[in-house]
Amino acid sequence: MPILSNLVGWNKRTSGLSRTGIGAAILASMLSSAPPAVAQALMVGADGAIHLDEFSEVDPTEPVLIEQTPDVLQSPDGALPTSPAEWQAPQTVCPHCQGALDPTICGPSYTMCAPGLMGRPPDLIYPMPMVMSVPPTAYSAGSASCSAFGTPSLAQLLGLEQTPWLIGGWTQAGYQSNNVPLSQAYNDLLSFNDVPDHFHLHQQWLYIGRQADGSRGPDIGGRVDMVYGVDAQKTQAFGNPRAGVRESGTFDASLDHGEYGWAIPQAYGEAAWGGVNVKVGHFLTPLGYETVPSTRNFFFTHSYTHFNSEPFTHTGVLATITPTSAISLYGGWSLGWDTGFDQLNGGNTAIGGFVVRPVREVALSYMSTFGNFGWKDGGSKDSFAHSVVMSADLTDRLQYAFQTDLIRTDNPGVSQFDTISVSNYAYYRLTDRVRAGARSEWWKADGVSFNEVTAGLNVNALTNLVFRPEARYDWSPGIDLDETTYSVDLILSY
Repeated sequence: MPILSNLVGWNKRTSGLSRTGIGAAILASMLSSAPPAVAQALMVGADGAIHLDEFSEVDPTEPVLIEQTPDVLQSPDGALPTSPAEWQAPQTVCPHCQGALDPTICGPSYTMCAPGLMGRPPDLIYPMPMVMSVPPTAYSAGSASCSAFGTPSLAQLLGLEQTPWLIGGWTQAGYQSNNVPLSQAYNDLLSFNDVPDHFHLHQQWLYIGRQADGSRGPDIGGRVDMVYGVDAQKTQAFGNPRAGVRESGTFDASLDHGEYGWAIPQAYGEAAWGGVNVKVGHFLTPLGYETVPSTRNFFFTHSYTHFNSEPFTHTGVLATITPTSAISLYGGWSLGWDTGFDQLNGGNTAIGGFVVRPVREVALSYMSTFGNFGWKDGGSKDSFAHSVVMSADLTDRLQYAFQTDLIRTDNPGVSQFDTISVSNYAYYRLTDRVRAGARSEWWKADGVSFNEVTAGLNVNALTNLVFRPEARYDWSPGIDLDETTYSVDLILSY
């Protein structure tokens, strides 16, 4: 059963704690600074024992004695938690992916995969780190529920919260005042935000799967994601043959519906044993900082780097080896960039990289692809791309991330596309419900430099509903670009 020490992410219980004497004083001190939801979860029974309301997992009237040894309820330096900052210290290993560092494994509301893993930004749905945002019963083994206090997840509504199945989704809709470069015309597919001056459904996303858990021996799993909306056509397998023509192409590339469409960004099986996980099929790329699912990005609009210099998906094999919680190694192969169970121009690409966490607050990732990218390089055999991301929790309120990407293709007369970029991200938690963020980017493509600065807010109206207003300024002296775009969207996660 979950106990207070599990809630704050420290050690397991081993001995009793009464509410008398020093125990009561310590608990009173901690509860005075704990978030209200945690304080409400604790109950002192008439028998004098401290009890924990286990939310909807079991009968809340069943007493659960909180127990303690000298290291329980203590931070890593041995001090007792006395401030909200110490209560909100994030954990570093995701119990679903067992440290596999895959932000697509856990639900969109699952904050343990961010910001320390894969260099991803903070989770959008909950303003605080996962420790104080999601009850332990929501992410324990056998649970597919990743909802917040009192908010039923889709898995709970379907009665699947006590099964190995992960099921959920989100609805994202938004408006922007201009085409975001490199888009220049309505629905030209040259950026995610290419349909201005209208309020659109961007992502109606649903997923179902089962995570392979190798911690207790060999295990198998898999996952399928499907999305409908104006983002779908940019998420389809546009690296497939004939995908450059609307309503044409193989796999999901033909599933167009005007400016809307359907996409299947993931459909894979996986196996795990110990610290080794292997995916086979169609999956989101491990490269980069921003990603396709809107719930994993702080900003509504996307960077030049993400849209133009990185793949979105792969079809192939990806292995992850996690020898310790501080390092993960990646290796795999794919049928080029952005393909869906098909191949274009003989696409044949290797994938490799690593993620290291020298300390809990810092993560560094290096990911690369090299070989024949398929559609991106016209069939060249010597293309190369890499992405370097560093993220850090500077304080309990301030987070920072740095990214630099490079891509080189060399296929004279067919495709010679070279880019390099530098991006900076900063996030500051103003309150438990409001966070501010800023992004600056320099992106150079074939000798032409593009720049953008974006500032915005994440406002949590509900625990599973976030609004993201932002302002973005783009400029490029080389092509006389000077543009300001105002945007806002909302994401309802379940």
